[in-house]
Amino acid sequence: MPETIWTVRWPDGREEALYSPSTVVAELFTPGQSYPLADFQTRARIALERASNRVAAKYGFACSSAMDQLDKIEARVAEFDGAATGDVTCLKITQ
Repeated sequence: MPETIWTVRWPDGREEALYSPSTVVAELFTPGQSYPLADFQTRARIALERASNRVAAKYGFACSSAMDQLDKIEARVAEFDGAATGDVTCLKITQ
């Protein structure tokens, strides 16, 4: 199960590398594509929950690193105070 790093640019211009224990993020994000904050958060939640479930299916336990990353993403989204404007851009996905 290849670990995957996907790099995003937040609406404030800050770039951040995000972690997934699985390539599942490539099913929900496309490099060069921008996503409204709420959509990005939903996609990240789906991707990281799927990734954690894949780890659980293979190893018998969920991936705490995936859930930690999701917590960080949700906290970062909350920093924008529910702003309806602003997109998160997926810059690249690497394995």
